[in-house]
Formats: sequence, structure tokens, C-alpha cells
Amino acid sequence: MSGSTANQASDVLERLFQLIEQRKQLRPEKSYVTSLFDGGHEAIAAKVREEAAELVEAAQGDDLAHTTHEAADLWFHTCVLLVEAGVSLGDVLQELEGRFGVSGLAEKAARTPTGDV
Repeated sequence: MSGSTANQASDVLERLFQLIEQRKQLRPEKSYVTSLFDGGHEAIAAKVREEAAELVEAAQGDDLAHTTHEAADLWFHTCVLLVEAGVSLGDVLQELEGRFGVSGLAEKAARTPTGDV
């Protein structure tokens, strides 16, 4: 990704987070984002799961436009979930930045166990 493309992507995500945070605070009527927040964490999480499944299904086909559309839907709803959870874009980007130069297998092995079986 070229520098200008990366800057453009970062700008779009920053503007999206700002808009979602604004909707969370102001709760404008007839706002889709407001309706998501009104549904609470479980409703937002269910929407993220739904969009993830739709992306996986779309990616199995040869329709790049449909796959792109579903990826955008997933990113959008993930941003809503992150704002709802109090996680900033900077937090996510910092986490990703810290993973550069680290093997994915090594990063996974270094994680603290959560007690899940």
C-alpha cells in the first residue's frame, strides 16, 4: 500500500470512529448507529457475527464487488462494537503496529492464557 493510500485509509477510519463516537453521545433520531447502540452489546456483537459470516460467504465466490461490500460492512460494525466497548482506533492500530516483525505463531504463543478450554 502506498503512503498516500495508507494515509487515506487511516483518515477514513478516523472519520468513521469520530462519527460513531458522536452518534453514541448525541443519539440522533433515525440514525442506524443510534439504533445499534440502543440494542446494546449483544445486539452489536450479533451484527458483527452476521457480517463476518456474510464476508466469508462472499469471499468464496468470484464477485470482488460483493466481497468488498461485505468487508466494509464488517469493518463498520466492528468499529461500532469497538466504540461501544471503549476501544479506540489508536488502541487497535498500536496493537497491530506492535505485531510487525513478530511471527504470528510466536505472538500467539506469547499470549497470556485466558482460562478458556
